[in-house]
This record gives sequence, structure tokens and C-alpha cells, in this order.
Amino acid sequence: MQQDGNGTLMSTQGDGEEAAVKTEKTGRRTKSARPTIRDVSRLAGVSRMTVSRVMSEPERVLPETRDRVLRAIADLGYVPDKAAGSLSSRRTGFIALILPTLTNANFSTVAHGLTEVLREADYHLLIAYTGYDKAEEERQLASLLARRPEAIILTGAAHSRAASRMLLSAEIPVLEAADLSGRPFQHAVGFSNYEVGRVAARHLISRGWRRIGAVGAVQDGQVGDYRGEERIRGFEDELRLSGLSTDLVLRHGSAPVSYAHGAAAISILLQREPAIEAVFAVSDLSAVGVIMECQRRGIDVPASLSVMGFGDFEIGRSINPPLTTIHVDFHALGRRAGAILLDVLAGDSEDEAPHVVDVGLTLIERDSVGRKG
Repeated sequence: MQQDGNGTLMSTQGDGEEAAVKTEKTGRRTKSARPTIRDVSRLAGVSRMTVSRVMSEPERVLPETRDRVLRAIADLGYVPDKAAGSLSSRRTGFIALILPTLTNANFSTVAHGLTEVLREADYHLLIAYTGYDKAEEERQLASLLARRPEAIILTGAAHSRAASRMLLSAEIPVLEAADLSGRPFQHAVGFSNYEVGRVAARHLISRGWRRIGAVGAVQDGQVGDYRGEERIRGFEDELRLSGLSTDLVLRHGSAPVSYAHGAAAISILLQREPAIEAVFAVSDLSAVGVIMECQRRGIDVPASLSVMGFGDFEIGRSINPPLTTIHVDFHALGRRAGAILLDVLAGDSEDEAPHVVDVGLTLIERDSVGRKG
């Protein structure tokens, strides 16, 4: 695999049989030329039809002939070119996946779960990332659709009008992952980020805390973590329902959030309200940054400040104190998304009712949240 200039991960496979280049002096293939089915047939001493049959229906070929062809394939490093066949069959074998980032472990886990399911049906992922930028999502979507995937998976449910128009005209299954909105585009597998915020607020309130804050990123035009913003919105609403102030809910910096984001955000909140009692961060990464900054300042977590995150990242389980968080099974989410797409692709998608699956969420109580009194 290699990355193109647009940030899309793509196959380095060549362009077919015509890639076999011969030098004028020797008549031999150059070292850089991609081996072709003709090369395999010559080395194995069989017809090209026999080579094709070995790859598609090996049980119909005599064992001795099949072994000779497979040895030639291995010796030459031959990879069949599926593009030509897909022009007439409309099957490319690719499913596109657009992620906001490649560095977030939970998004990587979604991709792993998807791959496990799709590879069993001989489908492969074509992955792009957007950097949380809607305009970049448009560019990556156009690039991916030009490669004619059989389905596309997008992370989240917030898309520009241009992106929505491209999805409508693509006439392929579309699945939104890691977010559930009231009106999914088509199929959706995820959870309510709004409910994540509400669960976090209820937990901190149940521990007796009243001066409660939260930290997330600023939504800056086209660039923003809309899933994180939904968590903040749910958190604020739950505070209001309990008669508590939202003055300590802070939107700071740009997505994606990080350890540095958490450290900077808690510094601002401590300056605003030194007696703050509890903080929810929209990501464990930011929450860990909060804890590290508290430790640098000599602030005891959780005795002086309770800290809570989202995502159940490994570092949150490993720090001291271990981080209270909200867990979502992103691996199961990826596998479920893959299974739904395989079902849709195997049937008549026009008659297929939309699949909307809530994978749920789980509160993981650890030592970073204390109890008042």
C-alpha cells in the first residue's frame, strides 16, 4: 500500500497486462515491469485460460498442472489485475472507509473489525482520512468514489451538502459509523455521543459534585470534532436539568484533542475557578492531560479534583490513578458494520430497509473519580 497526494491509502497494483515492458536490445521484461498472465502461462507451459482457471476454479485443474501454475505465480510475484473485469461486472472488491484521523486507536479498531469481516468475502478496505475537516471529506469522498467502491463507510453523521449530493448520486450502500443521529443518511452503526455526555454528567453529579466542568474542542467553521461537541452538548443539558451551572464547560483549541489540550484546558479552568471539583473530557487523551497537569501542580486526583474521560484508551487504564471513562466496543462496531454491508451487497439494496444499530456504551468506574463527603 502507498499514500497518494490526497491522503488516500491505495493499492500499488499496476495497470494490467500492458505493464509488461520489453527492452529493445534483449526483448526481455525490465525488472520494474509488472508480471502478466502471459508471463505466468509461458513459465508454466500452459495456456492463459488454464492460468485463469487455476486462480478462479483450482479444483477443476489437474493437481500437477495446478502446482506448476502456482509455482510460476510465486516465482514471478504475479498479482492478477481485477480492474479490467470490474469494468463489465461492476464489482471492484473495494469498500471505502473515511476516518477523521489514523492516529486514534478507536478508529483503528473499527478498521480492524471491518477488515476481519470483509476479507472473508474477499473485500478490501480503501481508507482515507479527513483531519476533522468537512472540506477535506468532500475531496476524499470524490477521490474514493472515482475508484468505484461497492460501498462506503463514513465516520459520523455530519456531512456538507456537497458530500451528501455525492453520496446520493453514487448509488452504492452508505453506512455511517461511530455516531447515531436522529436521521441517518442510510445505514448506521454506532452510539449516541449526546448520551455519552449525559451519562458522564449524571455520574459526576451522583458522586456529590456541584462545581463541575468539561473540556472539548472549538468548532471552527469546516474543521471540528462534531462527535465530541455532541458529548459536550449532552453534558451541558444534564447539568441544566440538575440545576447546575454550565459556566465551567470549556471549548478550547482545535480537534483532535490531545494530552496537551487537556493540560492547557485544565489550566484555564483552574484560573477561572480554583475550587472546581470535577471535570469531564471528551476524550481519554485530554483527560490524561488533565491528570498529568494536576500532578505537576500538586493537585491530588481524585481527592481534590475528579477526572473522567471517554474512549477507554489503554493509557487511561495504565496511569495512576486509573481513569474513569465511558467504553464503547469499537471492534464489535466495526464487525457489525461489515456484516451489514455484506448482507446489503448480497441482496437487492433498493428493497433493503435501512439498518440502524446502537452498540451501546458502558460506564467504567476507576479511581480518578472520588465521592464528596
